[in-house]
Amino acid sequence: MITSPSNPLVKELVRLRSRRHRDTEARFVVEGRRPLALAAAAGVTFEQQVICTDLGGEPVVDAPTVEMSEVAFRKASYRQNPEGVLAIARHLDTSLTKVSLPETPLVLVAESIEKPGNVGAMLRTADAGGVDAVVLTGEGTDIHNPNVVRASQGALFTVAVGTAAVEELTAWLSENGIRLLAAVPDGGSAPWQVDLTGPVALAIGAEDEGLSPALLDAAAGRITIPMLGRVDSLNASTAAAVLVYEAVRQRDSEPD
Repeated sequence: MITSPSNPLVKELVRLRSRRHRDTEARFVVEGRRPLALAAAAGVTFEQQVICTDLGGEPVVDAPTVEMSEVAFRKASYRQNPEGVLAIARHLDTSLTKVSLPETPLVLVAESIEKPGNVGAMLRTADAGGVDAVVLTGEGTDIHNPNVVRASQGALFTVAVGTAAVEELTAWLSENGIRLLAAVPDGGSAPWQVDLTGPVALAIGAEDEGLSPALLDAAAGRITIPMLGRVDSLNASTAAAVLVYEAVRQRDSEPD
């Protein structure tokens, strides 16, 4: 039983909140029963599991397990209301070569999304909408950020996720015969006016600067979500949800 908030394992769990430390160690933290169960089902490799029975925690994954007191666990936890179980996992392999695609894939591209919560929400939308892969590019949030893990509610482990530079991404899309369509604030066609059937990648950029010139130049078309109010843009994750579900609608409407 670990009781001290100054225990080395507690300190390591806190350090793993830093991207630099996560990248150096190639490890990140997954917390909560459902995310851990989904990660385990996806074959994620776990090095250490921590439980706090006073918070209702019990083992979820197959990994060496240690128990912590409530005081120590709350220090280590990233959640405001922890469930009493977390684990240290090895970084996910996000190379595009690991992404397996069906014949007519639907891909969501997120470029330089600053807020980790938006990335997590996009992953949840991708899972719900049957998106075949989510690819992160640019200088955005890394997928191992604790806010991405938390906001995704486990969808990080149920959707194929890739990371790549823009040049590698566009080459991969071309090799797989996938049309790239860019979401832009104005000047594009309404989502329902664009054919979103067949192999398609929908690209969403940062809310302040949008997509990079490189991605815009590589796009086969541009999509603009009509704005009827006075605010000039949607949240990035909301825009992704609108486009994904228009693609779902069109694909469900296709004749068998």
